[in-house]
Amino acid sequence: MAANKAIQMFEWQGVDKKGNKQKGQISGSSLALAKAELRKQGILPNKLKKKSAPLFGLGEPRKKKISPIDIAIFARQLATMMKAGVPLVQSFDIVAEGLENPSMRDLVIEIKNSVEGGNNLANSLRNHPQYFDDLFCNLVEAGEQSGALETMLDRIASYKEKTEALKAKIKKAMNYPIGVVCVALIVTGILLIKVVPTFESLFQGFGADLPAFTRLVIDISEFVQKWWFPAVVTVFAAIYAFKQAKLKSENFAHSVDRFVLKLPIVSPILNKAVIARYSRTLATTFSAGVPLVEALESVAGATGNYVYYTAVLQVRDDVSTGIQLQQAMKSTGIFPSMAIQMVAIGEESGALDEMLDKVATYFEDEVDNAVDGLTALMEPLIMSVLGVLVGGLMISMYLPIFQMGSVV
Repeated sequence: MAANKAIQMFEWQGVDKKGNKQKGQISGSSLALAKAELRKQGILPNKLKKKSAPLFGLGEPRKKKISPIDIAIFARQLATMMKAGVPLVQSFDIVAEGLENPSMRDLVIEIKNSVEGGNNLANSLRNHPQYFDDLFCNLVEAGEQSGALETMLDRIASYKEKTEALKAKIKKAMNYPIGVVCVALIVTGILLIKVVPTFESLFQGFGADLPAFTRLVIDISEFVQKWWFPAVVTVFAAIYAFKQAKLKSENFAHSVDRFVLKLPIVSPILNKAVIARYSRTLATTFSAGVPLVEALESVAGATGNYVYYTAVLQVRDDVSTGIQLQQAMKSTGIFPSMAIQMVAIGEESGALDEMLDKVATYFEDEVDNAVDGLTALMEPLIMSVLGVLVGGLMISMYLPIFQMGSVV
């Protein structure tokens, strides 16, 4: 099948319908299909050949992983093309040519080939579950059935963009201190392994007792010189074991999720992020016409935390028995009162999706403010720790020299 063939790049020269000379590049699984595609676009090709690979691969675009941001851009561009009246199959070609990630371009071409083969868009997306989850595919299917696919794609794109922006804020709060701590550990390790031994050999010629602080640092240096490699291997092995345990042990993953939500500084940000994600997902699915009970099932998997996952499933079960959403949320004991009250107003006014959207926006802003506040707090704290750590090591090395100067 064409969908299983490798996608290649072809260079072409030809004339358009007006007789003007044109040239460019086009992707396709074979020379014949590339020529047929050019004719569909109104181009009569005079020359068409496979693009030659640069020497040693120089200049060739590197294959990159497909990120959630790539999927969001794809949904946004496809929605824009369809709103402009461009047919779906032709929209795939336009979107594919504008993508910078070669892997994403190949994925779009595969989806296009599947649609051309007679599959609907939702089923074509389901062939790639690593990139398009059930929520994405179900919303696309709802859009196709209702005849409003371009509107649904626009909602999906907005949902993905806001969700990824929220994740980026969380990563920003986590990555900065982790990165600084790693740099501090590397600098400290270099000082202990390379610099301290040089001073130690110098101190041996003094013939006097070293200060306790200097002696402590030298002992730590000797320990690090002897055990640094096993320590590094142990750390990486522990990180790998932790990741594998999270993937393979459901109970362990659940315990980690519970623990993370109780951390003193990080937990408020994570809780607000989950509430924002819950509200945004439920608003998107409910406004798409998905029944509330079915929507809650999709929302449970989108929360990304076991505590909230079980809570949302409990809400779903309660709603299926006739209990109002706001009462079901309140009975779990983990949703903030502000979110519950907004949901209650939405249910009473018949504008639940709008209220949920406002809740999501509110908590996304809260996360943004909390991240900025945490970053502002962490910067002087981390710099102080670095100053004490590196400065303490240097002072411990120069302390015997200062003492000798005072004696002289």
